[in-house]
Amino acid sequence: MSALLLSTFSWSQEWTKQYENFDDFNNGLALVSKSGKKGFVNEQGKLIVPLNYDDALHFSNGMAAVKKTGKWGFLDSTGKEIIPCEYDDANSFADGLGLVSNNKRFGFVNRHGKLVVPLIYDNASCFSEGFAAVSKKGLWGFIDTSGNEVISFKYSYAVSFYQGSAKVLKANSKWYYIDKSGKESLVSE
Repeated sequence: MSALLLSTFSWSQEWTKQYENFDDFNNGLALVSKSGKKGFVNEQGKLIVPLNYDDALHFSNGMAAVKKTGKWGFLDSTGKEIIPCEYDDANSFADGLGLVSNNKRFGFVNRHGKLVVPLIYDNASCFSEGFAAVSKKGLWGFIDTSGNEVISFKYSYAVSFYQGSAKVLKANSKWYYIDKSGKESLVSE
């Protein structure tokens, strides 16, 4: 019986051989590449997004960052380019917002392409648990999905929130965990 199932699985996945790379499925689509171009297939192997992109990231929050002619934009899960490829860089959507940058300034767009958080930061990470670590003038802090500063810019480095806390580096070269109110506790070694 297992030989039959294995044989059926192999036969049904035969289409994967036409691609040089094939990644895991996210939002029902998998990133594939061939001859330096990227696109997306559905679980039956049907090409949903043609191999028209120079680079692409996995789908997240129903959107995927794609790069064409040196610029990044976003597709929805139907393959429609929702946010034109006009950014120097982009990262995955999280908490309903996509990280973008132009001229080495970072901000966030919503799924309609509206710039919700202006391109004013020197660096940024994707949103996680409603907060994004962002830096300006060499210091890191956190903003919420409306762009409001929620934890002040006083850290040498900051990592995204995970399970209610984030790891931050202070000027004293020591790492701390902070909660969403900004309360710090030294990371024990």
